[in-house]
Amino acid sequence: MDFIEGLPLSHGKSTILVVIDMLTKYGHFLPLHHPYTASLVAQEFLYHVYKLHGAPEAIVSDRDKIFLSNFWQDLFRYLGVKLRMSTTYHPQTDGQTEILNKCLETYLCCMTGETPSTWFSWLPLAEWWYNTTYHSFIRCTPYEALYGQEPPLHFPYLAGASFVASVDRSLKQREVMRRLLKFHLSRAQDHMKQMADRRDLVYLKLQPYRQHSLRHFKNQKLSPQYFGSFPVVAHIGTVAYKLQLPESARIHPTFHVSQLKKHVGSAVHASTLPPMGSDGVLLKTPVRILNHRMVKQGNHAAVEVLVEWADTFPEDSTWENLDSLRRRVPTFDP
Repeated sequence: MDFIEGLPLSHGKSTILVVIDMLTKYGHFLPLHHPYTASLVAQEFLYHVYKLHGAPEAIVSDRDKIFLSNFWQDLFRYLGVKLRMSTTYHPQTDGQTEILNKCLETYLCCMTGETPSTWFSWLPLAEWWYNTTYHSFIRCTPYEALYGQEPPLHFPYLAGASFVASVDRSLKQREVMRRLLKFHLSRAQDHMKQMADRRDLVYLKLQPYRQHSLRHFKNQKLSPQYFGSFPVVAHIGTVAYKLQLPESARIHPTFHVSQLKKHVGSAVHASTLPPMGSDGVLLKTPVRILNHRMVKQGNHAAVEVLVEWADTFPEDSTWENLDSLRRRVPTFDP
């Protein structure tokens, strides 16, 4: 489960929630308006996914503030759904939604062309073509894997077959878009295969936030960040690589190819990583102190402060020991 943000406004929507089944690879694309809350995302999940498949055993996602919110965590805890958060986008965690996101962006770019604000109208068709296209990993289409039968045959439309002008025009346009989708799907799959064949030095993308696409964001803190370059040590599986990271790195060295970018040229940049927590995630940044209180810790009184963190909801502010906070973030001056 992942977000694609930054799309042009279309029918009041500017974000897509991508949900993919890990077993069958069947995908759902849910348009959302911005801003959205954890309760809204949960409601859309109920409307479009739960009603068809029921409650999942587990949900794999990145560490977006929606998925880290108290509402989301508590809701699925009571539903008996395990929440598994990716750390550094390992292929075992959230990699497949990252790949699907790239394919979906390609679909939408091809279908909308010079009118990107019409992507909302084409989203259901994009979902249908993805789910009825052969998937190399499961060796069938997601539709067939889910329903146990092949998808209905597509009968190409012959121009002029309908005497209704609007119907003829609409179906001719659909045929053009269908051919474009098939072409660009094949090209996207070939591109991912080529990406899986890279060697030598690569840059590593670390991003604890949701994915952004299709436009440039002025807030660079939310944009993907590449670090390195790092030598490739081994090829793991078909689309993952093990990197030679610094000894001080506290993260797993295996990454999906979607998190890597090939180093070009002879100049080698410093192989360093930013400060990270023990769970392999970039450290959270405190923004401000909202409140403070005195609490009893053993036989002593201690000061706790209510901290608002960067890129989180206000209701997800947490109480932190002031002394511990100062030790963890010495540059923060409350």
